[in-house]
Amino acid sequence: MALAINKQIQEVDSMVNNQAVSKELLSKLYKDMLLIRRFEEKAGQLYGMGLIGGFCHLYIGQEAVVVGMQSCITPDDAVITSYRDHAHMIACGMDPKGIMAELTGRIGGFSKGKGGSMHMFSVEKNFYGGHGIVGAQVPIGTGIAFAHKYRNTKNLSLTYFGDGSVNQGQVYEAFNMASLWKLPVIYIIENNQYGMGTSVQRASATTDLYRRGEGFGIPGCKVDGMDVVAVREAGMEAVKYVREGNGPYLLEMKTYRYRGHSMSDPAKYRSKEEVEEYKEHHDPIDGLKARMIKAGLATEEAFKEIDKEIKLIIAEVAEFSQTSPEPPESELWTDIV
Repeated sequence: MALAINKQIQEVDSMVNNQAVSKELLSKLYKDMLLIRRFEEKAGQLYGMGLIGGFCHLYIGQEAVVVGMQSCITPDDAVITSYRDHAHMIACGMDPKGIMAELTGRIGGFSKGKGGSMHMFSVEKNFYGGHGIVGAQVPIGTGIAFAHKYRNTKNLSLTYFGDGSVNQGQVYEAFNMASLWKLPVIYIIENNQYGMGTSVQRASATTDLYRRGEGFGIPGCKVDGMDVVAVREAGMEAVKYVREGNGPYLLEMKTYRYRGHSMSDPAKYRSKEEVEEYKEHHDPIDGLKARMIKAGLATEEAFKEIDKEIKLIIAEVAEFSQTSPEPPESELWTDIV
């Protein structure tokens, strides 16, 4: 096992001994990440079959970020993200069948088949969207945090965005307002190291993205976004800081996407060796599995049963996404302001 994974195993052992995480929680984190991985793989297959149209941005490789962070919050907290949003919806507890049906343009989808991959939401689950405009969700997530404070709740807003968004002006306008008014928002930069096909090194003058809030008095830290336990640990600290009324917090998650920016991207701007390095030595799902087995918290047979369970769920998801009816023509005139 690679040195990085061995180090992570030691960290898990330490956290379990300190009762920071339990066997049950680790099992749930594993299941949630695997469900997202299999969902996205199936979405890629359906796209290749022509059953999903338009844009489709997959989250494969980044599962630890959203699963770790969602384990830190309550159902009353709000979540908002960009167009790479399927995983965030699943992590929020939205029915995967409704998500996939939206991808295939069916009435059973969360936006009745009219939003597609990038534009879904759920008021019930406090998920305020996938947003197709780069960085647009950041001021919206900040506004949601303002609403929480105005209503005097203890709820907070998780606002996810990528390394390609950090150079957008509206992001810094939001930072300023959030810090000025001490709004309960956690900004989560999912730094998968490429904004479309451009590396962070070529796009950003300063690549320590967790420091981007310093000019506004926003503390931040860098996290191994391929390690779900490390994500949860940092997330719990950020949640505590924000809930205590201290204002916003910024987390830079160093992660990696295995696929291209979207399904139409062949990703020729990076080497096969680079991708394989992450898959072989830093995969969030395989890493957690190895750590749990090493710590005596689960067996290979237990993981095989989980895999069977997830496969059955995905089979139902795929079936529903193809059998749910298409929206009637009358839907062209609904939900229009």
